[in-house]
Amino acid sequence: MPTITADALGDAQFKSDYGLRYAYLAGAMYKGISSVELVVALGRAGMLGYLGTGGMAFDLLESSIRSIQQQLPNGEPYGMNLLCNLDRPEVEESTVDLYLKYGIRFAEAAAFIRVTPSLVRYRLHGITRNARGEIESPRRILAKVSRPEVAGAFMQPPPEDIVRALLLAGRITADEAELSRGIPMAEDICVESDSGGHTDQGVAFALLPAMFAQRDAMMATYKYSRRIRVGAAGGIGTPHAVAAAFVMGADFVMTGSVNQCTQEAGTSTAVKDILQELNVQDTAYAPAGDMFEIGARVQVARRGLFFPARANKLYELYQRFGSIEEIDERTRQQIQEKYFQRSFDEVWNETRSYYLRAAPERLQEIERNPKQKMALIFKWYFVHTTRLAMQGVPNRQVDYQIHSGPALGAFNQWAKNTPLESWRNRYVADIGKRLMHGAAELLNQRFAALLRPARARAGGADAEPFHVADMSALSR
Repeated sequence: MPTITADALGDAQFKSDYGLRYAYLAGAMYKGISSVELVVALGRAGMLGYLGTGGMAFDLLESSIRSIQQQLPNGEPYGMNLLCNLDRPEVEESTVDLYLKYGIRFAEAAAFIRVTPSLVRYRLHGITRNARGEIESPRRILAKVSRPEVAGAFMQPPPEDIVRALLLAGRITADEAELSRGIPMAEDICVESDSGGHTDQGVAFALLPAMFAQRDAMMATYKYSRRIRVGAAGGIGTPHAVAAAFVMGADFVMTGSVNQCTQEAGTSTAVKDILQELNVQDTAYAPAGDMFEIGARVQVARRGLFFPARANKLYELYQRFGSIEEIDERTRQQIQEKYFQRSFDEVWNETRSYYLRAAPERLQEIERNPKQKMALIFKWYFVHTTRLAMQGVPNRQVDYQIHSGPALGAFNQWAKNTPLESWRNRYVADIGKRLMHGAAELLNQRFAALLRPARARAGGADAEPFHVADMSALSR
């Protein structure tokens, strides 16, 4: 049996399209936690990282793009996150403008529940038909999805009504509109199972086969010339998880939580100190600050932290009451003194100042709606707790909001009693290589163990039967 190598894992065409040695990606983490340094380190090692652009000011985003391009001048792979913003679609539009200006070829579409005009414009910009009659697209969207209906939208061609509107507005050419019928919105679908941050709490063993079947059906329907690739994310923090993803048929893997606890991650040392101590059970679910009103959830670290309980309490109060004034005095006092450490008036004045700068047209409507005003006061806590964590503010650790999934706990256990036990010895490219090479080694061991009884029978010799229990010994 030929030996499996780390650089042989995954889809060969996927690696060629992205210029990768390994079918290994690091997903974006917002506000630059997936930092310039992280993206550059992975690109130099033949892996792909996406810059965490969500919540990043445009001047910082632009300077970050320039820095990455200066440090990766020879075609090394890198990508940018493109975060859905249904409330302010102009932010998406401006981000796409910036990506087109700087020739960004790889974008990770995250938190989208439907295809938007900005995504379509990015996807179609510059597509042509080559001399062989094949459609060539210079830009690739990798869609992070956790629901089949969202995956289906990305596996279909760009919506005709959006294409038509972009053409009429002069945002795409007639040739680009015509060619849009022959390509999917995204050739690469990353199936995100239960993970850190925003999550639908999906199970990889159920999600991936369903997405594979959906992909095959879409390929049969639209007769694309190129195969849609499906990769796996969520819960991947050890060689065992990487190996399982590839055995299931994943074309690539994407990690997240494990990269937040590395030297290159753009968060505080206080957060990394907390993260390196997590075990698999040390996470919890809390409301998502950016989608607070609809009850979306994020997975966060909970060990030694009050944030998950306090965030869930705020959402419970939002559901029960129509305004801040309806909440009993004792609870209001607790929130102001313990959670916020400032008054509701102070929080509202800060929030109001933000809306005066960012969306003044919405302010009057908000101030006339007591429940909406309450929601914004509560949402301030989510912004504040993220800031506390990223800055590592002393004496406020209990309120740190730290997105993380169980994958990091699994990694911590795998790294125990090795130099990697301390995050100060963890480097993102080294982790990627260790996970990929470890997965290849594990697969070689597993297949050898599984084939041993069959080979013995073929040779006519009596052999001791292989038992599932033997598999656990091989992992040690």
